Amino acid sequence: MTRLGSPAELAAARDQLAAAAQDRKRVLVCSTGCLAIGARDIEAAFREGVSEAGLEDEVEVVATGCHGLCAMAPVVAIEPDDVLYGRVRAKFVPDVIAQTVQGHQVVNRLTYGRDESTAHPKDIPFFEHQTKRVLRNVGRVDPQRIEDALARGVYGAVGTMLSGMQPDEVIEEVKASAVRGRGGGGFPVWRKWQSCKGYSADERYLICNADEGDPGAFMDRALLEGDPHSVIEGMVIAAYAIESTRGYVYVRAEYPIAVRHVQLAIEQARDWGLLGDDILGSGLSFDIEVREGAGAFVCGEASALVASIEGRRGQPRPKPPRMTEQGLFGMPTNINNVETFANIPLIIAEGGAAYAQSGTEGSKGTKIFALAGQVKNTGLVEVPMGATIREIVFEVGGGIPRGREFKAVQMGGPSGGCVPAAYLDLPIDYDSLREVGAIMGSGGMIVMDDTTCIVDIARYFISFCADESCGACAPCRLGNVRLEQTLDRICEGEGTEADLDTLERLADVVRSTTLCGLGQTAPNPVLSTLEHFRDEYLAHVVDKTCPAGVCKALTPPEPALAGSEA
Repeated sequence: MTRLGSPAELAAARDQLAAAAQDRKRVLVCSTGCLAIGARDIEAAFREGVSEAGLEDEVEVVATGCHGLCAMAPVVAIEPDDVLYGRVRAKFVPDVIAQTVQGHQVVNRLTYGRDESTAHPKDIPFFEHQTKRVLRNVGRVDPQRIEDALARGVYGAVGTMLSGMQPDEVIEEVKASAVRGRGGGGFPVWRKWQSCKGYSADERYLICNADEGDPGAFMDRALLEGDPHSVIEGMVIAAYAIESTRGYVYVRAEYPIAVRHVQLAIEQARDWGLLGDDILGSGLSFDIEVREGAGAFVCGEASALVASIEGRRGQPRPKPPRMTEQGLFGMPTNINNVETFANIPLIIAEGGAAYAQSGTEGSKGTKIFALAGQVKNTGLVEVPMGATIREIVFEVGGGIPRGREFKAVQMGGPSGGCVPAAYLDLPIDYDSLREVGAIMGSGGMIVMDDTTCIVDIARYFISFCADESCGACAPCRLGNVRLEQTLDRICEGEGTEADLDTLERLADVVRSTTLCGLGQTAPNPVLSTLEHFRDEYLAHVVDKTCPAGVCKALTPPEPALAGSEA
């Protein structure tokens, strides 16, 4: 390794590494999320099998990040054949080496459809209907080798930027892209950068918010685990734009692989001259430190996160002042989430106007979703903004298993809302979701079928928010508990119609009087389900039945008699 001293040296190194990687035989084993179901044994079996076949100089076995199709985990990809296998076991490895790695033949029983026609990702509906931009490298590179990232073009945008762009020009390109923050609020990224840069200070801090706490969400984790260098590249670009020299990645301690991979990536970037003093000989100095969070959901809120980094209790503070004016250690601070930073290199590499060609009028680019629940193809999904719920659930996700009916999708995490079947053709963007009582959030999508009790779902999410409240303000500390207690009573068969009015009034009080975003959005699951599924609430409190048969204290609905009209 030679420390790179200029953008020209970076380009030369990238070209050399890309040429060496061309047509290389590789076995790519998902070794992050798939670890729980035997990925390490599969990786070891491939290494042993390659060695026994005398192929060490021809075939590379790579431990990668998530391939996306979690429904078929553990997942293995073979290059350059571009074959994807799922539900792989160590005992299948000899057949894969003999038939695919050596013989270029497909092992049909391991493909998506159990035949050769679905051996390649382009022929699998889950991948066919996606647009992988931010996820382009995840599952395709060794996240522990910067050489793999460089060969795929990572840090190329930094080279472009440092070859002649001024900080204000970078902000203008981000403005032209119209990209909005992917952390949930959807605030225009360029406005936040410009605001932070506009305050005079001895230091400006840059923070990557990786405190991903939504149940079922793992988008940021997958990016840090599978492509940490693209996130670091986005942070370097942002640091140059706002003239910052110090950055932090605040990541959940519950993500040990992400912590390890991003820390290693930072060290490698320093060694190659892509972090630290005088980056690529440009005079830009910027370094990053990893800070681990202790699992408090509220620390996803900007001011609580800052307090945690400073060593204080993670509690939100009143605003103003905003973070961009007075944030970490009292200095101007810019905070974006992992996915936001991973978008930035695309904008600089291709230009803001080109980036803005994808998406909708008010929501540009792509969005990553964690697709979970009652859907055939669970996993990590990237689609253009404006894709409909129907497209994601039925085309990418493959529809509802076991012939059940789609009921709703819960979007935006515990602070989101439940979107019913009537809105299956709703385009997914920031503004459209707000109109139906949901939010984008970080990108969790939990699909529910007709066996799901909506009241029980609302109770689950309000319980989560009540548990995660920091307790700083009474409406959140007490109001969410009271909402939970009321929903408990309804699910236990003790509710009345008056309780529905109580839920609406109290939810409105909590939403309008709490200090931070957690409290302000915590009632969303209650309000959205009351709006779209009021009949189900009425069944609980009037008929004393649970239509889904989930609430055990209530009687299930009477089954239709054979031969009768349903």
